[in-house]
Amino acid sequence: MPLMLDQRRRLRAALADRLLAVCYGAGVDSTAMLIALKLAGLRPHIITFADTSAEKPPTLDHLDRMDAVLARWSWPAIVRCRKQTLPGTAYGDLYGNCLANETLPSLAFGLKSCSIKWKQKPQDQAIKGAASGPNAAEPHSIWLEAARRGARIVKLIGYDCGRADLRRSRRLSAADADFDYAYPLQMLGWDRPDCIRVIAETLGAHMVPIKSACFFCPASKIWELYWLAAHYPDLLERALVLERNALTGRHSRFSEVQFGASWEDLVRSADRFPSTATTVGLGRSFAWNQWVRVNDVVDASFRVKRGAEDRRRFLAMADHLQDHGNALDARAA
Repeated sequence: MPLMLDQRRRLRAALADRLLAVCYGAGVDSTAMLIALKLAGLRPHIITFADTSAEKPPTLDHLDRMDAVLARWSWPAIVRCRKQTLPGTAYGDLYGNCLANETLPSLAFGLKSCSIKWKQKPQDQAIKGAASGPNAAEPHSIWLEAARRGARIVKLIGYDCGRADLRRSRRLSAADADFDYAYPLQMLGWDRPDCIRVIAETLGAHMVPIKSACFFCPASKIWELYWLAAHYPDLLERALVLERNALTGRHSRFSEVQFGASWEDLVRSADRFPSTATTVGLGRSFAWNQWVRVNDVVDASFRVKRGAEDRRRFLAMADHLQDHGNALDARAA
């Protein structure tokens, strides 16, 4: 799927001779964005990936495979950025942060602070450096070059032309105090199927990655929970522990008076939570612990069922429910 001449001109007109920093999410869109840059003859100065220590194993494998691709292209390797915590902190990653504070990721409450703290800031520090603290480091050469030229760095974000990404990009500013922002896939007019196709045609179908997200992400779809149960039951169990810890912990937003029973009782005995604006679990309007019980994904001790027939059922349900606009759906079983 080569670029049309006008597409190549469009990308080069916007990005040629600029200082380019790719924010790489290791999913379909950001992988297609790297390919688009290559096809347009544009080479980024830095490629950063935010490592929350919560990605699914296939995403980490994809990072290694992409590093091999980048080496063949003579491009810079992916800089894996991870937030370091202060000595003595009870946790060292996002999962531990939620567990120690007895809370859910902020996305479960419609907020974005977990992404800013564990993804955006570590990537910014990889570029700008940090004068002190656990993440203290010298600025990257792209930051020094920007200062020398009196130029601004362009952060490249892999938002495609799907409705959700168009909505997200329209809400964002074109620049902040440190960076300009650009969306190469939207310049090209590519949607998710286009991105899947260009990856398969350029790098091979085996290089189409799964969706990059934490294994306890509140944005997970039902089919992804079945997928997780089939492939990584231990990770689903860890997510259930995190949710239970938060919804029965000291910062719980759950009100027994409002619901007429404890969160634990509803999880074990009810088919659904009463209608409420209160976040009742990782699913926001539903608790993962209750969902796995109602749908026979776990035993009485909330251990994911691991029998061969159970796994076949989970895989069949994931395949039946999945949205074919998602990256994972493009891959063979």
